[in-house]
Amino acid sequence: MERKGTQAFIEALKREGVDMLFGYPGGYAIDIFDALYDQRDIEVILPRHEQGLIHAADGYARSTGKVGVCLVTSGPGATNLVTGIATANYDSVPLVCFTGQVPTHLIGNDAFQEVDIVGITRSICKYAVTVRERKDLVRIIKEAFYIARTGKPGPVVVDFPKDIQNEMFEDCFDEPVSIRGYKPNLSVHKGQIKKALEMLKSARRPVFLIGGGVPIAGAQGALEELVNKVHVPVITTIMGKGAIPTDHDYYIGNIGMHGSYASNMAISECDLLFSIGTRFNDRITGKISEFAPEATIIHVDIEAASISRNIHVDVPIVADAKLAMEAMLEKAEDCERTEWIGRIREWKAEFPIARSTHKGLSPDKIIEVINKRGKDGIIVTDVGQHQMWVTQFLEMDQQTRLLTSGGLGTMGYGLPAAIGAKLGNPKRQVICVSGDGGVQMNIQELATAVTCEIPLTICIFNNSYLGMVRQWQQLFYDKRYASTCMKRRRSCGSSCEGCKTNGCPVYSPDFVKLADSYGAKGIRVFDENEIEAAFIEAERNQNSPTIIEFIIERDELVLPMVPGGNAIHDMVMEC
Repeated sequence: MERKGTQAFIEALKREGVDMLFGYPGGYAIDIFDALYDQRDIEVILPRHEQGLIHAADGYARSTGKVGVCLVTSGPGATNLVTGIATANYDSVPLVCFTGQVPTHLIGNDAFQEVDIVGITRSICKYAVTVRERKDLVRIIKEAFYIARTGKPGPVVVDFPKDIQNEMFEDCFDEPVSIRGYKPNLSVHKGQIKKALEMLKSARRPVFLIGGGVPIAGAQGALEELVNKVHVPVITTIMGKGAIPTDHDYYIGNIGMHGSYASNMAISECDLLFSIGTRFNDRITGKISEFAPEATIIHVDIEAASISRNIHVDVPIVADAKLAMEAMLEKAEDCERTEWIGRIREWKAEFPIARSTHKGLSPDKIIEVINKRGKDGIIVTDVGQHQMWVTQFLEMDQQTRLLTSGGLGTMGYGLPAAIGAKLGNPKRQVICVSGDGGVQMNIQELATAVTCEIPLTICIFNNSYLGMVRQWQQLFYDKRYASTCMKRRRSCGSSCEGCKTNGCPVYSPDFVKLADSYGAKGIRVFDENEIEAAFIEAERNQNSPTIIEFIIERDELVLPMVPGGNAIHDMVMEC
């Protein structure tokens, strides 16, 4: 039976198990939206901006394990996806992004709203392709989903010209996917696993370094079983946090620029670093020449190109994290090192993560309440100081999820990603933690949360600054707070001298009034004794999102901190 391209598109999505699509209409996607109008199997979510749209699809994908699906029009609709595509690419999130395009005969003629989105995104996604012939449409869609979800997951872009959307063809949906040159590794090299386990057994100061590849692979259970068997301390990256419960006896903390003292010192003094599912980026390694200088390094990663790219590896193992750990469990032996474990625990006890020195309301006290009331929920952060505080103080078990932009560090990610997570997990509590700067980058998505009628708690840590940059300015730029004060008016002058005599201007916007204008609930908290009551009030609001604005001190710092270019053992511990 012949059918239009738009009809084939919908049937292909249904066969891929798609039940939710994040879309924004426009001229070169209007026919697809028209075809979606009469079907009831795929829910179409209408965000308020394409960047919010793709971050919502990202949050949906991370929290459900399904492929997130985006649909936008050509030109600016497509280019507005670029930041979200790069975000998903860095963090290995499976997305398929469909972009409308001008008819094929106009491609290359600078037609209205024409851009080469394939060329623009090729370097920031797993695969990008334009459908040039109607007969290839179904095959390309099937391949797109296969590529997005297999191997190292990631975003795929499918450019869908308007004439292809309306062309008739008799499709076959049952052809198996076979892509020459793309064969994800589904095995584990047993010889390398054996070699790695022998090294682990003989090591005196071994450490597991766990990255985001472990939760992506669904390998949390295998990791905990392995750790219980071999008794080796575990350190996580920000993206790996939650791969093992934070109250586990062998969990030390996060590594890196704002990692714990014990974690950074353990990496610096270990003799065997067993890394699983991390890229060894600069936020983890610090000064490369001084990273784990005494260690033999074993690296398990599903992508061969990630191994020995930044840090030289002694034993490479190209494999899925879960398959690798399951193979290790078959042969692993107890390799506990009592003296080494004791030393790490002494570091941990002597130099805990720094809590606020301010009396009253502070980030760590807010997160204490999130730990209590958000247990087993999904915590989503934006990017900035609040993100680091959450990764430092959030308590996690096998049920709790943390969604955050790690590799790209995308401000504006938190609110829309939390919406996507809540839509994908309607029965789970979702809490978004953002800063007053980051939340405003996609604040329009509050309307999406209201129209979707979802009870979402949005915590804004308001210190009236772009806090992470301000922290650097305080510590390394002689307190020259260039373009970081969010209260500053043109009349303030260049150095905030007026604040000493006249006080700071009123903050804009008023987040409580803003929430009310969108049809959401707004609460403002000044005192630590009001924190839990605010969360209780938010939980009672089951018909719309709730913003809780926490007014925190303007000069709060995230510590420890490794200054840029320093070795990770060279930390600023206090100021």
